[in-house]
Amino acid sequence: MSLQVYDSIMDTIGRTPLVRLNKVTRGMKAQVMAKVEYFNPGGSVKDRIAKFIIEAAEREGKLKKGGTIVEATSGNTGAGLALIAAVKGYKAIFTMPDKMSQEKIRLLKAYGADVIVCPTAVPPDSPESYYEVAKKIVRDTPNAILANQYFNPENPQAHYVTTGPEIWEQTGGKIDYFVAGIGTGGTISGTAKFLKEKNPEIKVIGADPQGSILREYFYTKKLIPATPYKVEGVGEDIIPGTLDFSVIDEIYTIGDKEAFQTARRLAREEGLFVGGSAGLAAAVALRVAKTLPEDKVVVVLLPDTGERYLSKFYNDEWMRENRFLEIEQITIREVLESKHSDLAPLISVTPETSVRVAFDTMETNNISQLPVIENGQAVGSLEESNMMSRILENQDLITAPVREIMDPSFPILEIDDTIDQAKKAFSKSAPAILVRDGDQLVGIITKSDLISFIAM
Repeated sequence: MSLQVYDSIMDTIGRTPLVRLNKVTRGMKAQVMAKVEYFNPGGSVKDRIAKFIIEAAEREGKLKKGGTIVEATSGNTGAGLALIAAVKGYKAIFTMPDKMSQEKIRLLKAYGADVIVCPTAVPPDSPESYYEVAKKIVRDTPNAILANQYFNPENPQAHYVTTGPEIWEQTGGKIDYFVAGIGTGGTISGTAKFLKEKNPEIKVIGADPQGSILREYFYTKKLIPATPYKVEGVGEDIIPGTLDFSVIDEIYTIGDKEAFQTARRLAREEGLFVGGSAGLAAAVALRVAKTLPEDKVVVVLLPDTGERYLSKFYNDEWMRENRFLEIEQITIREVLESKHSDLAPLISVTPETSVRVAFDTMETNNISQLPVIENGQAVGSLEESNMMSRILENQDLITAPVREIMDPSFPILEIDDTIDQAKKAFSKSAPAILVRDGDQLVGIITKSDLISFIAM
């Protein structure tokens, strides 16, 4: 029996899975498949180019033993370079714009790299920009190289040699559209070049964040000023040398809000915990897929893991502060989870429970609505004010079974339905809503629960 052992973690780079999207594509005829790049050891697609860049520098004699690798990075290329530097014994220094998450900075430091944070809101040729600071470090540091992902031909070459062939093989050549975000352009350019050589009919669609200059330049060849945006790792304020517009058919612009909400949907509906740039690319892929017939296949590349954004768009408070949280699209599951209570998720009585016991249950638990459940099914409901009115009219009802005074059941919604659907139910005078997960009733939401959640 032979051992299944890699010589180093570097040998696990690439060969990432292709996963079909099922829930976020409801109602769409075309198939949408995701190339999930967080399976790389450094957590992103950038591991591929880091390996190619460093190995090329070694072959060419530019990177020698004890040398230093320097790069301007939004974090993911830095993680790939830092991982390989750790394996090979090089020093690593990275410059990053100050909009990047703390998780990314801490990750690079965990690999033993030095990190210098630079201002985002400066021109790319400013001495303070993270591009120019990286160049200065190389000039001032003996035996140092600039990985130079924006202009290094090994960047797109890595994807021409690895990513493109993998997608072609995994789809059996049955791919009609390839969608990827555009940052340095290496991923989309190298992958697209390979795929179009295999089949020139494949359409390549780029995803660009609102505020980047790339889409405008693609269509008009005009350089416009970049404006700030929150999504990381994609979009540019320069035209990278590694970007080949000739292999791109269209570029869509997506705003921060849609990118982040789509990423959150991928996590909650597909179990794909990805970054904001993945949300950006997926949002474009879904737009494209909506227009296509059932025999078409769309492949979207999801560049990195969501673990680096826990303090940002996976944080509800951060989303609210930045006005990115669309209340109507929040699920009932989130409202249930936000209820900080010592009570059981669902307190109920049966039709045979006495009205007195039902009253005591309400009083003990400080609740005003009570579902009536029999054999796991909602058969009625009790609302405190209605109960009191009926008992005042007929005091004998206090000892009667609940079935004699219960109202119709509260409306039932699924746990992954939205707040918007809950609001519609409440607008029809429902005092509460029961929540079902599969075949089981798991909770109850009142108007006050909903208001408390919105006001958080």
